[in-house]
Formats: sequence, C-alpha cells, structure tokens
Amino acid sequence: MNIDWKDALGALRDSGNIPVDDTPDADEKVTAEERPQTTPLSVVTDRKGRKGKVATIIEGFTGSDSSLEELAKTIKQKLGTGGSARGGEILIQGDRKGDVVALLRDLGYKVK
Repeated sequence: MNIDWKDALGALRDSGNIPVDDTPDADEKVTAEERPQTTPLSVVTDRKGRKGKVATIIEGFTGSDSSLEELAKTIKQKLGTGGSARGGEILIQGDRKGDVVALLRDLGYKVK
C-alpha cells in the first residue's frame, strides 16, 4: 500500500490530532517587536551606588524600549515591588533574584 505522506499529514491535521503550524513563512517579515528574545537574559544583584541597598538587575534584553517597559511592568506587578527600566536593563528593588528568574522562565525567557 503506497500512501502519500502529504495526504496522510493532511488527514491527521483535519482530524485534529496534530496542531496546525502557524509559524510565519520565510516570505513574511517579522518586526523586531514580534521576534522573540533569542539571547538569554542575565539576572544579577548589585549594591553599588545605592547606599547599601540591594537591587536585582536584568540585563541583555534585545527588544524595543516599549517591550522592555512592558516586561518591567509585568515583573513589578507580579512581584509587588518597585523598579525601573532604561538602557536595556530592568532594575527591581530588593534581592529578588530567585523570584525574578522563576518569573522570567514562566514567561518563556531563557535566563542565565
């Protein structure tokens, strides 16, 4: 019995047993805002220049400034803490490194 693999795949897709591939074709252009973060983010704690107070810093974000602000807002809301975003970095007040790493992984980011 000779079954064409395209016909078999089409039958599986129509039956709902496999998901439909919604990835953009090579012809479609993906803007920088729609492109996922490809490099891992780095999460460090720092005290320098903060009068001895600890801050958690997220470095290595490659998206747009609006995406950076949106991510910072999400992190601050989920953790219930203050912070800021500027210059490709997100600063979270306090030593929240473990919480930030877990949250970023839940959001789908790679973290070092």
